[in-house]
Amino acid sequence: MPSSTYSCVIVDDNEIDRLTALAHARQYPLLNIAGVFESATEALLMLQNNPVDVLFLDVDMPDLSGLELRANLMQVPVCVFVTAYPDYAAESFAVDAFDYLVKPLRRDRFAHTMVRIESFFELTRKAQLFDLSLGADTVFIKDGHKQVKLNLHEIVYLEGLKDYTRLVTTTHQYTVLSSIGNLLQSKPFQSFLRVHRSYAVGRHHIDQISAQQVQLGPFMLPVGRSYKATLAQIETKTG
Repeated sequence: MPSSTYSCVIVDDNEIDRLTALAHARQYPLLNIAGVFESATEALLMLQNNPVDVLFLDVDMPDLSGLELRANLMQVPVCVFVTAYPDYAAESFAVDAFDYLVKPLRRDRFAHTMVRIESFFELTRKAQLFDLSLGADTVFIKDGHKQVKLNLHEIVYLEGLKDYTRLVTTTHQYTVLSSIGNLLQSKPFQSFLRVHRSYAVGRHHIDQISAQQVQLGPFMLPVGRSYKATLAQIETKTG
């Protein structure tokens, strides 16, 4: 058994598809199957008072669709849609789909999803909140049972990972529970320069800037199109 398990439900109005999804899910001790439903309405009644960690939802169901069910359960961390209709993919990501599987459900594709789910929850488990109240130049990162004092000038760059941000120094990486956008709005991190949707850099670590990349010592990061004008100004000042 894994050290942690995550509760899940399966909702599909087609019996064969429902049993197929159940058979796949049972192959993974990581998943604790809390319920299997043929009706999204029935599932919603249960889930409103019994939250789970993972949803496996069909999309096209009578009365209440999988998309509508997800919209009512946005607090569930992981939602995987399993459907015969690939055309719903864009709509599914509007309700924060974690993955989108097209029927018939294949073992290798389900396995890929499970690897991603396990990595997501492992990241969630390891991510630690940090304390910015102890000074504008220092943050304290929880690393296991220890607190690590980290000077802001040591941080080479930030990498956004959806609801988390990786803080990278020349020797270590730390993951904190905050989006990169929220982090950059906090006073200590306002000196960092956004170079890409997923990256922000410490200005004093910049060694070289090109049209496509920014170099920070041994690190090469991509430059997003909408951030090139800002970087051109930096290049002019430092060049």
